Amino acid sequence: MPAPARLTDRSALARNRARARRAPATFLREEVIAEVQESLAEVNRTFTAPALVSPFPELWASVLPGATCVPDDEILPLAPGAHDLVIHDLCLHWSEDPVGQLVQARHALRPDGLLIATLFAGQTLHELRTALAEAETSVTGGLSPRVAPMGEIRDLGALLQRAGLALPVADGITRTVSYASALHLMHDLRAMGEGNALAHRLRHPTRRAVIAAAAAIYAGHFGQDGRIPASFEVVTLTGWAPHPDQQQPLRPGSARIRLAEALGVTETPLKPGQ
Repeated sequence: MPAPARLTDRSALARNRARARRAPATFLREEVIAEVQESLAEVNRTFTAPALVSPFPELWASVLPGATCVPDDEILPLAPGAHDLVIHDLCLHWSEDPVGQLVQARHALRPDGLLIATLFAGQTLHELRTALAEAETSVTGGLSPRVAPMGEIRDLGALLQRAGLALPVADGITRTVSYASALHLMHDLRAMGEGNALAHRLRHPTRRAVIAAAAAIYAGHFGQDGRIPASFEVVTLTGWAPHPDQQQPLRPGSARIRLAEALGVTETPLKPGQ
């Protein structure tokens, strides 16, 4: 059997991240960190053995002091059952095997330990994808991979169950960032370490005509008042390592009252054939 095609060029991804550190744009990551902090405050539990999977662990230094920090490699160097909290920080969208990443995180958790994973999802950069696709098709007559494929929130939530996590929750929020032009957006993406690192990307610089056409299409389709919007959909996946004391769903048919009674409404039976 031939080896499956690779999605991500990990060497290129590492170079992108190293370049981003020289002049980083961290505002999105900082917002996500603040939201994770709010989620942890709502849990109302003290975590004493946290672990962080992140390409930019320095941003978490004041949030998770003393945490075990590891990169988002295919094999996570986390000891089984060593942590009561694992945070997978805005990098799961680059993984070849996202379920495998979540499974490894679950194995690193103690019973009733918490996993929080954040990642970019389906609506991220949909404007840029549209503009680049139209521009490249019109200028070159072809199409090359430029933006990593990203899952939809319903599919991403199912990953938690496949990984064996209990009480799974998937929440999403889309942020719209305003830029002066598509070129300014592309500059920011490089400064985020989110440039094109797809394994089957073009291996030569994109033609200037394609970039110019994409910028014009972007402004024409989506621009307003001389600026363009860029969408970033961030999904937060939350799940717990199984524990006997956790809440369990009731068996089907075990309810003691009808839904209509609970809601205080009159139940109307369906007619035959409806």
